[in-house]
Amino acid sequence: MAPVNISNVQKRFGAVNVIHGIDIDIKDGEFVALVGPSGCGKSTLLRMIAGLEELTDGEIRIGAREVSNLPARDRDIAMVFQNYALYPHMTVKDNMGFALKLKKVSAEETKVKVDRAASILGLESLMDRYPRQLSGGQRQRVAMGRALVRDPQVFLFDEPLSNLDAKLRVQMRGEIKALHQRIGTTTIYVTHDQVEAMTMADKIVVLHDGVIEQVGAPLDLYDRPANLFVAGFIGSPAMNFIHGRVEEGVFRTLNGLTLPLPAAANPATLGGRELVCGIRPEHIRAVTSGGIEGRVELVEGTGSEIYAKLACRGDEIACLFRERLDVRFGDTIQIAIDPDSMHLFDAETGRRL
Repeated sequence: MAPVNISNVQKRFGAVNVIHGIDIDIKDGEFVALVGPSGCGKSTLLRMIAGLEELTDGEIRIGAREVSNLPARDRDIAMVFQNYALYPHMTVKDNMGFALKLKKVSAEETKVKVDRAASILGLESLMDRYPRQLSGGQRQRVAMGRALVRDPQVFLFDEPLSNLDAKLRVQMRGEIKALHQRIGTTTIYVTHDQVEAMTMADKIVVLHDGVIEQVGAPLDLYDRPANLFVAGFIGSPAMNFIHGRVEEGVFRTLNGLTLPLPAAANPATLGGRELVCGIRPEHIRAVTSGGIEGRVELVEGTGSEIYAKLACRGDEIACLFRERLDVRFGDTIQIAIDPDSMHLFDAETGRRL
Protein backbone atom coordinates (compact mmCIF):
# COMPACT_ATOMS: atom_id res chain seq x y z
CA MET A 1 0.00 0.00 0.00
CA ALA A 2 1.12 3.54 -0.66
CA PRO A 3 -0.18 7.10 -0.99
CA VAL A 4 -0.44 8.64 -4.46
CA ASN A 5 0.42 12.30 -5.04
CA ILE A 6 -0.52 13.97 -8.32
CA SER A 7 1.00 17.43 -8.74
CA ASN A 8 0.25 19.89 -11.56
CA VAL A 9 -0.33 17.05 -14.03
CA GLN A 10 -1.10 18.20 -17.56
CA LYS A 11 -1.77 16.37 -20.81
CA ARG A 12 -1.89 17.72 -24.34
CA PHE A 13 -2.67 15.89 -27.54
CA GLY A 14 -1.13 18.18 -30.13
CA ALA A 15 -2.59 21.63 -29.56
CA VAL A 16 -5.49 20.29 -27.50
CA ASN A 17 -5.06 20.48 -23.72
CA VAL A 18 -7.18 17.75 -22.12
CA ILE A 19 -5.82 17.81 -18.54
CA HIS A 20 -5.22 21.25 -17.02
CA GLY A 21 -2.81 21.15 -14.08
CA ILE A 22 -4.49 18.64 -11.75
CA ASP A 23 -3.46 18.23 -8.09
CA ILE A 24 -4.76 15.30 -6.01
CA ASP A 25 -3.42 13.77 -2.77
CA ILE A 26 -4.59 10.20 -2.15
CA LYS A 27 -3.89 8.71 1.27
CA ASP A 28 -2.47 5.26 1.91
CA GLY A 29 -5.36 2.77 1.75
CA GLU A 30 -7.91 5.28 0.48
CA PHE A 31 -10.58 4.43 -2.12
CA VAL A 32 -10.84 7.40 -4.50
CA ALA A 33 -13.31 7.66 -7.39
CA LEU A 34 -12.64 9.87 -10.40
CA VAL A 35 -16.03 10.82 -11.85
CA GLY A 36 -17.30 13.04 -14.62
CA PRO A 37 -19.02 12.93 -18.00
CA SER A 38 -17.50 11.33 -21.08
CA GLY A 39 -14.51 13.31 -22.33
CA CYS A 40 -13.70 14.98 -19.02
CA GLY A 41 -10.22 13.40 -18.82
CA LYS A 42 -10.71 10.84 -16.05
CA SER A 43 -9.53 7.78 -18.02
CA THR A 44 -6.61 9.75 -19.47
CA LEU A 45 -5.55 10.70 -15.94
CA LEU A 46 -5.81 7.06 -14.79
CA ARG A 47 -3.70 5.92 -17.76
CA MET A 48 -1.05 8.50 -16.84
CA ILE A 49 -0.96 7.13 -13.29
CA ALA A 50 -0.62 3.63 -14.75
CA GLY A 51 2.17 4.64 -17.12
CA LEU A 52 0.14 3.95 -20.26
CA GLU A 53 0.12 7.65 -21.24
CA GLU A 54 3.03 10.08 -20.99
CA LEU A 55 2.67 13.26 -18.93
CA THR A 56 3.02 16.55 -20.76
CA ASP A 57 3.93 18.23 -17.48
CA GLY A 58 3.72 17.66 -13.74
CA GLU A 59 4.66 14.86 -11.37
CA ILE A 60 3.16 11.61 -10.07
CA ARG A 61 4.50 9.94 -6.92
CA ILE A 62 3.54 6.52 -5.59
CA GLY A 63 4.80 6.24 -2.05
CA ALA A 64 8.23 7.83 -1.84
CA ARG A 65 9.03 7.27 -5.54
CA GLU A 66 8.45 9.63 -8.40
CA VAL A 67 7.08 7.43 -11.18
CA SER A 68 6.30 10.06 -13.83
CA ASN A 69 8.81 8.62 -16.30
CA LEU A 70 8.87 4.98 -15.19
CA PRO A 71 7.40 2.30 -17.48
CA ALA A 72 4.15 0.73 -16.33
CA ARG A 73 5.80 -2.55 -15.29
CA ASP A 74 8.01 -0.74 -12.75
CA ARG A 75 5.28 1.26 -10.98
CA ASP A 76 3.99 -1.56 -8.73
CA ILE A 77 0.37 -1.01 -9.77
CA ALA A 78 -2.32 -3.38 -11.04
CA MET A 79 -5.04 -2.26 -13.42
CA VAL A 80 -8.48 -3.74 -14.09
CA PHE A 81 -9.83 -2.75 -17.51
CA GLN A 82 -13.36 -2.22 -18.78
CA ASN A 83 -13.09 -5.11 -21.24
CA TYR A 84 -11.39 -7.49 -18.73
CA ALA A 85 -8.36 -8.07 -21.09
CA LEU A 86 -8.12 -11.81 -20.35
CA TYR A 87 -6.03 -14.13 -22.49
CA PRO A 88 -8.59 -16.31 -24.33
CA HIS A 89 -6.24 -19.30 -24.74
CA MET A 90 -5.44 -19.50 -21.02
CA THR A 91 -7.48 -21.01 -18.20
CA VAL A 92 -8.61 -18.90 -15.25
CA LYS A 93 -5.72 -20.27 -13.20
CA ASP A 94 -3.17 -19.41 -15.88
CA ASN A 95 -4.65 -15.95 -16.47
CA MET A 96 -4.38 -15.14 -12.77
CA GLY A 97 -0.84 -16.42 -12.45
CA PHE A 98 0.59 -15.09 -15.71
CA ALA A 99 2.07 -11.87 -14.28
CA LEU A 100 3.85 -13.87 -11.57
CA LYS A 101 5.20 -16.25 -14.23
CA LEU A 102 6.69 -13.29 -16.11
CA LYS A 103 8.39 -12.19 -12.87
CA LYS A 104 9.80 -15.73 -12.52
CA VAL A 105 8.03 -16.30 -9.19
CA SER A 106 8.30 -19.94 -8.14
CA ALA A 107 5.47 -22.32 -8.99
CA GLU A 108 4.82 -22.99 -5.30
CA GLU A 109 4.49 -19.28 -4.40
CA THR A 110 2.38 -18.63 -7.50
CA LYS A 111 -0.03 -21.40 -6.51
CA VAL A 112 -0.37 -20.01 -2.99
CA LYS A 113 -1.15 -16.49 -4.25
CA VAL A 114 -3.53 -17.65 -6.99
CA ASP A 115 -5.39 -19.96 -4.59
CA ARG A 116 -5.69 -17.15 -2.03
CA ALA A 117 -7.11 -14.74 -4.62
CA ALA A 118 -9.49 -17.41 -5.92
CA SER A 119 -10.75 -18.01 -2.38
CA ILE A 120 -11.34 -14.32 -1.74
CA LEU A 121 -13.25 -13.90 -5.03
CA GLY A 122 -15.12 -17.21 -5.03
CA LEU A 123 -13.41 -18.59 -8.13
CA GLU A 124 -12.29 -21.99 -6.81
CA SER A 125 -14.69 -23.98 -9.01
CA LEU A 126 -13.77 -22.05 -12.18
CA MET A 127 -9.99 -22.43 -12.23
CA ASP A 128 -9.85 -24.82 -15.21
CA ARG A 129 -12.32 -22.91 -17.40
CA TYR A 130 -11.44 -20.58 -20.27
CA PRO A 131 -12.75 -16.98 -20.50
CA ARG A 132 -15.27 -17.95 -23.21
CA GLN A 133 -16.89 -20.32 -20.69
CA LEU A 134 -17.48 -17.56 -18.10
CA SER A 135 -20.23 -15.00 -17.58
CA GLY A 136 -19.46 -11.28 -17.56
CA GLY A 137 -19.39 -11.14 -13.78
CA GLN A 138 -17.09 -14.16 -13.57
CA ARG A 139 -14.70 -12.63 -16.10
CA GLN A 140 -14.61 -9.44 -14.07
CA ARG A 141 -13.74 -11.41 -10.95
CA VAL A 142 -10.92 -13.16 -12.81
CA ALA A 143 -9.57 -9.78 -13.94
CA MET A 144 -9.69 -8.63 -10.32
CA GLY A 145 -7.98 -11.84 -9.21
CA ARG A 146 -5.18 -11.32 -11.73
CA ALA A 147 -4.61 -7.87 -10.23
CA LEU A 148 -4.89 -9.16 -6.65
CA VAL A 149 -2.18 -11.84 -6.96
CA ARG A 150 0.38 -9.17 -7.83
CA ASP A 151 -0.09 -7.61 -4.36
CA PRO A 152 0.44 -4.10 -5.80
CA GLN A 153 0.80 -0.81 -3.96
CA VAL A 154 -2.14 0.66 -5.92
CA PHE A 155 -5.19 -0.80 -7.68
CA LEU A 156 -6.50 1.08 -10.73
CA PHE A 157 -10.02 0.39 -12.06
CA ASP A 158 -11.12 1.84 -15.42
CA GLU A 159 -14.95 1.68 -15.57
CA PRO A 160 -14.88 -2.06 -14.72
CA LEU A 161 -18.65 -2.51 -14.43
CA SER A 162 -19.92 -0.67 -17.50
CA ASN A 163 -20.32 -3.89 -19.55
CA LEU A 164 -22.48 -5.62 -16.93
CA ASP A 165 -26.26 -5.61 -16.55
CA ALA A 166 -27.87 -3.51 -13.81
CA LYS A 167 -28.33 -6.30 -11.25
CA LEU A 168 -24.79 -7.63 -11.72
CA ARG A 169 -23.36 -4.10 -11.47
CA VAL A 170 -24.89 -3.73 -8.01
CA GLN A 171 -23.50 -7.11 -6.94
CA MET A 172 -20.01 -6.42 -8.27
CA ARG A 173 -20.03 -2.96 -6.73
CA GLY A 174 -20.46 -4.58 -3.34
CA GLU A 175 -17.75 -7.16 -4.06
CA ILE A 176 -15.18 -4.52 -5.05
CA LYS A 177 -15.95 -2.46 -1.95
CA ALA A 178 -15.76 -5.54 0.28
CA LEU A 179 -12.43 -6.49 -1.33
CA HIS A 180 -11.02 -3.06 -0.58
CA GLN A 181 -12.21 -3.18 3.02
CA ARG A 182 -10.60 -6.61 3.42
CA ILE A 183 -7.16 -5.89 1.95
CA GLY A 184 -6.94 -2.08 2.30
CA THR A 185 -4.90 -1.40 -0.84
CA THR A 186 -4.97 2.16 -2.18
CA THR A 187 -7.57 2.18 -4.97
CA ILE A 188 -8.30 4.67 -7.77
CA TYR A 189 -11.57 3.97 -9.55
CA VAL A 190 -12.77 5.69 -12.73
CA THR A 191 -16.50 5.80 -13.48
CA HIS A 192 -19.09 8.02 -15.16
CA ASP A 193 -21.74 6.58 -12.81
CA GLN A 194 -22.06 8.86 -9.80
CA VAL A 195 -24.08 6.21 -7.91
CA GLU A 196 -21.07 3.88 -8.09
CA ALA A 197 -18.83 6.64 -6.81
CA MET A 198 -21.20 7.61 -3.98
CA THR A 199 -21.62 4.06 -2.70
CA MET A 200 -18.01 2.87 -2.99
CA ALA A 201 -15.56 5.73 -2.51
CA ASP A 202 -14.02 7.32 0.57
CA LYS A 203 -13.31 10.40 -1.54
CA ILE A 204 -14.68 11.60 -4.88
CA VAL A 205 -12.87 13.78 -7.41
CA VAL A 206 -15.32 15.43 -9.84
CA LEU A 207 -13.73 16.28 -13.19
CA HIS A 208 -15.12 18.45 -15.98
CA ASP A 209 -13.27 19.46 -19.16
CA GLY A 210 -9.93 18.43 -17.70
CA VAL A 211 -10.17 20.40 -14.44
CA ILE A 212 -11.22 19.43 -10.92
CA GLU A 213 -14.56 20.92 -9.92
CA GLN A 214 -14.60 19.55 -6.35
CA VAL A 215 -12.92 16.97 -4.13
CA GLY A 216 -14.54 15.58 -1.01
CA ALA A 217 -16.33 12.78 0.80
CA PRO A 218 -19.50 11.58 -0.98
CA LEU A 219 -21.90 13.20 1.49
CA ASP A 220 -19.93 16.47 1.45
CA LEU A 221 -20.46 16.71 -2.31
CA TYR A 222 -24.13 15.80 -1.93
CA ASP A 223 -24.82 18.25 0.92
CA ARG A 224 -22.49 21.09 -0.12
CA PRO A 225 -21.83 21.06 -3.88
CA ALA A 226 -19.30 23.73 -4.82
CA ASN A 227 -21.07 24.78 -8.01
CA LEU A 228 -23.90 24.09 -10.44
CA PHE A 229 -21.96 21.39 -12.29
CA VAL A 230 -21.28 19.31 -9.17
CA ALA A 231 -24.82 19.87 -7.89
CA GLY A 232 -26.27 18.60 -11.16
CA PHE A 233 -23.86 15.68 -11.51
CA ILE A 234 -24.04 14.30 -7.95
CA GLY A 235 -27.41 12.93 -6.88
CA SER A 236 -30.00 10.79 -8.63
CA PRO A 237 -32.51 11.96 -9.79
CA ALA A 238 -30.74 15.20 -10.70
CA MET A 239 -31.24 18.40 -8.73
CA ASN A 240 -33.87 20.92 -9.86
CA PHE A 241 -32.40 24.25 -11.01
CA ILE A 242 -34.79 27.20 -11.01
CA HIS A 243 -33.70 30.71 -12.05
CA GLY A 244 -34.91 33.80 -10.22
CA ARG A 245 -34.15 36.53 -7.67
CA VAL A 246 -34.57 37.23 -3.98
CA GLU A 247 -37.38 39.75 -3.51
CA GLU A 248 -39.16 40.73 -0.31
CA GLY A 249 -37.58 37.90 1.67
CA VAL A 250 -38.54 35.09 -0.72
CA PHE A 251 -37.13 33.51 -3.86
CA ARG A 252 -39.22 34.56 -6.86
CA THR A 253 -38.68 32.65 -10.11
CA LEU A 254 -38.61 34.30 -13.54
CA ASN A 255 -42.16 32.97 -14.07
CA GLY A 256 -43.43 34.46 -10.81
CA LEU A 257 -43.47 31.30 -8.67
CA THR A 258 -42.66 32.01 -5.01
CA LEU A 259 -40.37 29.62 -3.15
CA PRO A 260 -38.97 29.74 0.38
CA LEU A 261 -35.39 30.87 0.86
CA PRO A 262 -32.74 28.38 1.98
CA ALA A 263 -32.49 28.39 5.76
CA ALA A 264 -28.94 29.82 5.78
CA ALA A 265 -29.58 32.56 3.19
CA ASN A 266 -29.27 36.24 4.11
CA PRO A 267 -31.79 38.20 1.97
CA ALA A 268 -29.95 41.48 2.56
CA THR A 269 -26.90 40.28 0.62
CA LEU A 270 -28.78 38.63 -2.25
CA GLY A 271 -31.19 41.26 -3.50
CA GLY A 272 -30.99 42.15 -7.18
CA ARG A 273 -28.66 39.28 -8.19
CA GLU A 274 -29.50 36.67 -10.79
CA LEU A 275 -29.62 33.42 -8.83
CA VAL A 276 -30.31 29.73 -9.32
CA CYS A 277 -32.20 27.84 -6.63
CA GLY A 278 -31.23 24.17 -6.33
CA ILE A 279 -33.71 21.67 -4.91
CA ARG A 280 -33.17 17.92 -4.81
CA PRO A 281 -36.31 15.92 -5.77
CA GLU A 282 -36.06 13.81 -2.61
CA HIS A 283 -36.30 16.93 -0.42
CA ILE A 284 -39.82 17.68 -1.65
CA ARG A 285 -42.92 16.20 -0.02
CA ALA A 286 -46.60 16.14 -0.91
CA VAL A 287 -48.98 18.09 1.35
CA THR A 288 -52.75 18.45 1.47
CA SER A 289 -52.85 22.23 1.88
CA GLY A 290 -50.74 25.38 2.11
CA GLY A 291 -48.14 24.19 -0.38
CA ILE A 292 -47.00 25.00 -3.92
CA GLU A 293 -49.56 23.88 -6.46
CA GLY A 294 -48.51 21.98 -9.56
CA ARG A 295 -49.98 19.90 -12.37
CA VAL A 296 -48.54 16.38 -12.78
CA GLU A 297 -46.84 16.07 -16.20
CA LEU A 298 -45.05 12.74 -15.66
CA VAL A 299 -45.33 9.86 -13.17
CA GLU A 300 -42.93 6.93 -12.80
CA GLY A 301 -43.46 4.41 -10.01
CA THR A 302 -40.81 1.91 -8.89
CA GLY A 303 -42.72 0.37 -5.97
CA SER A 304 -40.71 1.99 -3.19
CA GLU A 305 -40.69 5.47 -4.75
CA ILE A 306 -42.72 7.69 -7.06
CA TYR A 307 -40.93 10.10 -9.38
CA ALA A 308 -43.12 12.92 -10.70
CA LYS A 309 -42.60 16.09 -12.71
CA LEU A 310 -44.87 19.01 -11.92
CA ALA A 311 -45.65 22.15 -13.91
CA CYS A 312 -45.81 24.96 -11.36
CA ARG A 313 -46.73 28.30 -12.97
CA GLY A 314 -44.37 27.68 -15.85
CA ASP A 315 -41.54 26.14 -13.83
CA GLU A 316 -40.91 22.39 -13.94
CA ILE A 317 -40.15 20.76 -10.60
CA ALA A 318 -39.12 17.10 -10.31
CA CYS A 319 -40.18 15.32 -7.11
CA LEU A 320 -39.27 11.97 -5.57
CA PHE A 321 -41.89 10.78 -3.09
CA ARG A 322 -40.89 7.97 -0.74
CA GLU A 323 -44.45 7.33 0.42
CA ARG A 324 -47.06 5.47 -1.63
CA LEU A 325 -49.26 8.13 -3.26
CA ASP A 326 -52.13 7.89 -5.72
CA VAL A 327 -50.72 10.37 -8.22
CA ARG A 328 -51.74 10.32 -11.88
CA PHE A 329 -50.97 12.30 -15.01
CA GLY A 330 -53.02 15.49 -15.08
CA ASP A 331 -53.67 15.62 -11.34
CA THR A 332 -53.13 18.85 -9.42
CA ILE A 333 -51.23 18.35 -6.17
CA GLN A 334 -49.46 20.50 -3.60
CA ILE A 335 -45.87 20.18 -2.48
CA ALA A 336 -43.68 21.59 0.30
CA ILE A 337 -39.91 22.13 0.05
CA ASP A 338 -37.50 21.68 2.95
CA PRO A 339 -35.65 25.05 3.32
CA ASP A 340 -32.79 23.35 5.22
CA SER A 341 -31.96 21.32 2.12
CA MET A 342 -32.16 24.08 -0.51
CA HIS A 343 -29.14 25.62 -2.26
CA LEU A 344 -28.49 28.98 -3.90
CA PHE A 345 -25.99 29.51 -6.72
CA ASP A 346 -24.78 32.62 -8.48
CA ALA A 347 -26.27 32.47 -11.99
CA GLU A 348 -23.22 34.13 -13.58
CA THR A 349 -20.38 32.19 -11.96
CA GLY A 350 -22.24 29.01 -11.00
CA ARG A 351 -20.65 29.07 -7.54
CA ARG A 352 -22.61 28.04 -4.47
CA LEU A 353 -23.49 30.92 -2.15
